[in-house]
Amino acid sequence: MSSGELADFLRRRREALRPELMPATAVHPPGRRARRTPGLRREEVAALAGVSTSYYERLEQARARRPSAQVLAALGTALRLTAAEREHLARLAGQVPSGREPERTPVPDDARRLPDRLAPLPAYLVDARQDILAWNDAAAALIIDFGSLPAGERNTVRLSIRLGGTLCSAPAGAEGEFARQSAAQLRAAHARYPSDRVLGELVNAFAAHSPEFAAGWRDHDVRPVPTLRKRLRHPRFGPLDLDCQTLLVPGTDLRLVLYTAEPGGPSASALDLMGS
Repeated sequence: MSSGELADFLRRRREALRPELMPATAVHPPGRRARRTPGLRREEVAALAGVSTSYYERLEQARARRPSAQVLAALGTALRLTAAEREHLARLAGQVPSGREPERTPVPDDARRLPDRLAPLPAYLVDARQDILAWNDAAAALIIDFGSLPAGERNTVRLSIRLGGTLCSAPAGAEGEFARQSAAQLRAAHARYPSDRVLGELVNAFAAHSPEFAAGWRDHDVRPVPTLRKRLRHPRFGPLDLDCQTLLVPGTDLRLVLYTAEPGGPSASALDLMGS
């Protein structure tokens, strides 16, 4: 069990809860004791989960024994965790076996064909490390000729470090969303493959490059962000406002990333031309 990671995750999810949105019976009356920290108190979470306050405190202090599946389920309900967060909690507590590193097995043919089937929309396939494994011509025309890159550089995080500020940016109101999405995805991958050296190198490189990523990593947020707004400055078509959507391929670590635009607008016309 990664007790330190588990303790940090529990504390951050507890602090993210808003007492005023909880049932009145779940929290102490406002005047009983001033709240000096954000979120719920430890004893409140313990009561909601049906465990002793001392045991929950030991969990947050990385001093408790391995929690059972029943306790994890109760904590997930008390902390209002999403499905992704519950799975992450189970991995941190050792209830789900972790691998040494992502299996570098061949991409299933059905998954590899997905980007081409989505043409003319730009699309590519990534794994847990965010390595780009397959793509269509429209994605190469939109972003970069992936086939010309060394395999080690064919990675969305490394490309963000290399091209960020020159090709891709976020429109007003969406600043830092890609970094936070990447932090959530790599956090979840790190729990699945805690001994993966390459994954650790990616995390360190992006944290040094992006304060938003570093903040997202510290927040221990693993909730997926399915859609991002992006602005690309294409050398031929100029600025493009796009939606970047990420879809999980069921039963795998793979994710399909595709780009769309508002129908009838100049960005949609540019995507049609790239796809053709």
